[in-house]
Amino acid sequence: MERMEHTVTSKEVGLRLDRYLAEKAKEVSRSEIQRAIREGCVAINGATVTQSSRRLRPGEQIVWETTFRPLLVPARIGLTILYEDEHIVVVDKPVGLVVHPGAGKTGTTLVEGLLVDRPLPEGDDPARPGIVHRLDKETSGVIVVAKTPSSLESLKAQFATRQVTKLYLALVSGRIPEEEGLIDAPIGRDPTCPSRMTIHPQGREAQSEFHVLARIEETTLLLVSPYTGRTHQIRIHLHYIGHPIVGDPLFSQEDKRLMLHAWRVELTNPKRKERIRFEAAVPPEFPEYPYREVLWPEAQHVGNQVPLSN
Repeated sequence: MERMEHTVTSKEVGLRLDRYLAEKAKEVSRSEIQRAIREGCVAINGATVTQSSRRLRPGEQIVWETTFRPLLVPARIGLTILYEDEHIVVVDKPVGLVVHPGAGKTGTTLVEGLLVDRPLPEGDDPARPGIVHRLDKETSGVIVVAKTPSSLESLKAQFATRQVTKLYLALVSGRIPEEEGLIDAPIGRDPTCPSRMTIHPQGREAQSEFHVLARIEETTLLLVSPYTGRTHQIRIHLHYIGHPIVGDPLFSQEDKRLMLHAWRVELTNPKRKERIRFEAAVPPEFPEYPYREVLWPEAQHVGNQVPLSN
């Protein structure tokens, strides 16, 4: 099931609902869109709409739940492979690359780039073969993809039971006075804007730990470790404490890249059952800092892993 969410802009006011969705999902035919509307798969401001001719008003929130299966078209896009064996492939994802196809998403995706040279297991969702975790389009860094059904299940279980260590670098606005902190705030859909995630008392549990690496003028460089994996979690949590990530399009109109980088990942090799670590080079847009001196956190002893050293 794909979920497409959009907010009607001033330029889109007055458009028919079916035409609006056709513009957002050019890979879906107009007749398919009209059928989806008739079948109650589209909501405006939380209320189901079944008329394709419905004219849109400013600021309305459009949500489309669709079973549309995107066509996967393998294409060579010059991916940076950090590691690969017969069970997993680890990629340094660049900013601007979408991880997998979906309604409303255009352009070649990371999944399609990987499919050129290797098959990937479909799992529960054929549109997301091999995917066990995701990075936002605007986020760069380490992403791990399964190559076999057994490794897919192993990695999914590790992420579900929080046996994967994820370390992000984030440059945020303002000078954080504390040296470290734990942000424990549930995340759910914003009732006033269903297409947006926010801090919500009835949301799902979400925890992020941060450590200050450096304070640089009116910004702070952070090492962030999310304990949970909610949509936009780090971005929402840092905005919640008054220090949004520099260049975050969710909260500002800055003409900069999102200064969030999935720097390091540690997990258990699905086949050999040993702990392995991956690191993506720090992008040049990030401040100068002795990153190599940043130690990994204490290893979590899971299964028959081998000892780790920094």
